[in-house]
Amino acid sequence: MGIIFAILIFSFIVFFHELGHFTLAKLNGIDVQEFAIGMGPTLFSKEYKGTVYAVHLLPIGGFCAMGEDDEETESPGNFNKKSVWARISVIAAGPIFNFIMAFVLAVILTAMVGYDKPVISSVEEGYSAAEAGIQEGDTIVRMGGKKINVFREITYYNQFHQGETVKVTYLHDGEKHTATLVPKMDDELGYYRIGISGGGNTKANAWTSLQYGAYEVKFWVCTTFESLKQLVTGKVGVKQLSGPVGIVNMVDTTYNESKSYGVFIVIAQFLNIGILLSANLGVMNLLPLPALDGGRLVFLLIEAIRRKRIPPEKEGYVHLAGMALLMILMVVVMYNDIARIFF
Repeated sequence: MGIIFAILIFSFIVFFHELGHFTLAKLNGIDVQEFAIGMGPTLFSKEYKGTVYAVHLLPIGGFCAMGEDDEETESPGNFNKKSVWARISVIAAGPIFNFIMAFVLAVILTAMVGYDKPVISSVEEGYSAAEAGIQEGDTIVRMGGKKINVFREITYYNQFHQGETVKVTYLHDGEKHTATLVPKMDDELGYYRIGISGGGNTKANAWTSLQYGAYEVKFWVCTTFESLKQLVTGKVGVKQLSGPVGIVNMVDTTYNESKSYGVFIVIAQFLNIGILLSANLGVMNLLPLPALDGGRLVFLLIEAIRRKRIPPEKEGYVHLAGMALLMILMVVVMYNDIARIFF
């Protein structure tokens, strides 16, 4: 059952991404040859107003075919005949729709379970927070130059910056204070800590659901960027990345571990996974890498600045090379996923 849910979640996220491209293409009068979910053999297809809508056998992606590589067609709806800003809006719409989806799911989740304010519920003796005079009830507002909106940002900051001295700004009785904290190794748990804990979730109303829904998306976007930074700097290896197999396994594990707590908890866990994956897909697609939406946006922005298009064949070679590298990376990640699960 968990595997079925994983496929449904992944398929819906991809569908919404492609729906972004499709919607802006239609609004800009661009011809869409096919709007499809899945890959491989076609299970179902229907043509309507010049567009084929299809469902394919393998639920591992989808596409919105707009003839981006078709330079010969003289149709006024040809993608390449439209203004550069129209094309930019179409390409950017996919990732933007992922952020919109993440926000909607985050608002629903926050309304269901509340939000974790960065208020300290306990301070442990022997750690730097207590030594600096931080007390129960204080609110952390900045950490390492980063604005803090939810308590998980404190937890994740510590995880990403293990053992690093950090400057913290906090509110005590409404007044701002700063402290420089030196994490201390917790020999029992095996990692560095500053010695504070959060106090659980606060019930949300309509406004705070919207407010903290936005903070939730921001949290996952920043976490994705921080993870990429760790990858580039070598603090995290390729072996620690997860691909489709790892995602399916994560969803399956989450379902099996939460189903005994009831439908409410299962739904909340899946909403959280949906937010994570949708925000992650939005960020990854905006990276300025060949073959991704971000890579295409780089070429379009260069065209907008120089008012002259880069020769399509040269751009095509770059995207082809990027696709080859992405496929190699995907194979490596999938191999690591399978190795972690079965060996």
